[in-house]
Amino acid sequence: MAKSRKQRKKAYHKNNNVVNLANVKRNAKAPKYTASIAPKTVARTRQDIANWNRALQLTRLEENPKWYLLQQLYDEVSLDALFTSQYKNRQLKALSERIVLKKPNGDVDEEQTKILNDAIFTNEINRHILDSKYRRVSLIELYFDADGTLKVDLIPRENLDPEGGFLYPDYNEDKKIDYRNTKEYGTWLLEFGEKKDVGLINNAVPHILFKRFAISCWSELAEINGIPPRVLKTNTQDPTALKRGERMMKDMGAAAWFIIDENESFEWAAAAVQTGDVYKNLVNLCNNEISLLMTGAVIGQDTKNGSRSKDESGQEMLRTLIESDLRLVEQYWNSKVIPALVQIGVLKGELTYGYEPSEDIDQLWTMTKEILPYKNVDDEWIKTKFGIEVTGDRQQSQQNLKLDADFFD
Repeated sequence: MAKSRKQRKKAYHKNNNVVNLANVKRNAKAPKYTASIAPKTVARTRQDIANWNRALQLTRLEENPKWYLLQQLYDEVSLDALFTSQYKNRQLKALSERIVLKKPNGDVDEEQTKILNDAIFTNEINRHILDSKYRRVSLIELYFDADGTLKVDLIPRENLDPEGGFLYPDYNEDKKIDYRNTKEYGTWLLEFGEKKDVGLINNAVPHILFKRFAISCWSELAEINGIPPRVLKTNTQDPTALKRGERMMKDMGAAAWFIIDENESFEWAAAAVQTGDVYKNLVNLCNNEISLLMTGAVIGQDTKNGSRSKDESGQEMLRTLIESDLRLVEQYWNSKVIPALVQIGVLKGELTYGYEPSEDIDQLWTMTKEILPYKNVDDEWIKTKFGIEVTGDRQQSQQNLKLDADFFD
């Protein structure tokens, strides 16, 4: 007999050990605000300091300030390879930490901790919280799909005025929604971000723009020096000779070319530097500034003047910044996210969000080796902590020397 859809779904969850949230509401709730955003086509244009200043001025208008130009500029500069690498390195290390939910008595709620660590929405919420440091604001909308799964949608930052608390369905118009005074705010709508701030990316914008300018000029210098233009002198007043010269220059290759009259002359202006060092130095300066901004140090990049001690101190500074990110995530979860998830039925009880304390495995292994000659260490603990298969104590061989009576004679 064929099974119904409900029976097949139940069997699938049982066979594949799918963990469902214990008390999630099963009725679907469609997103309300993300669906109201008018989609826009964004044209990519060359950005410069003038565009940056104009975008900042637009956010500081007295009436109906708009943030779409600044957020679009953030999208553009985020394509920088070094910035993306540093940003991902810092974010992924923060997202990889294991979460712990504790009850008021201090005990770990094992069931809900496992649910939170396995849920996709947990990682999405944490990512949006971390992005609020870089992009000024993250406004997310929670909803349930038809299967009762909690979903997270990010409302486009281009449509937000985080200072006034307004949502523009169309950022080119002045029609807006006061989202902080809606009934969904605090439960289905959660906002993250620091007031009177424009985001960490804003500090990186000038360095990335100057870096692009330097790379552009450097590539143009390489093009000119690598494939020098060709010059043909001919009688430009003779149409036949001019056409023959044009055809000849086109057939000679892909390099740039030009035709001048026999009585004309052309000379290259002598530049102070022809090797491109001036552009290279500017690119290196911008890269160092971006690294200092994102990780607090220049880590693993300066191979000429770098050293192990510099990289180790840089890693310590990066770890300090990651711990700051984790504290920010904890604060938002305990003050906003957990109350909202309890209210909509995803979590239950009084809970405190936190992380498992991190351990220095190298230092712990050194301490373990030092104490082994004097104390017994549990085999199972060594296996769990360091991944070493231990099968018991090693038998020390003792050699008994039997000496004859006449040995010393």
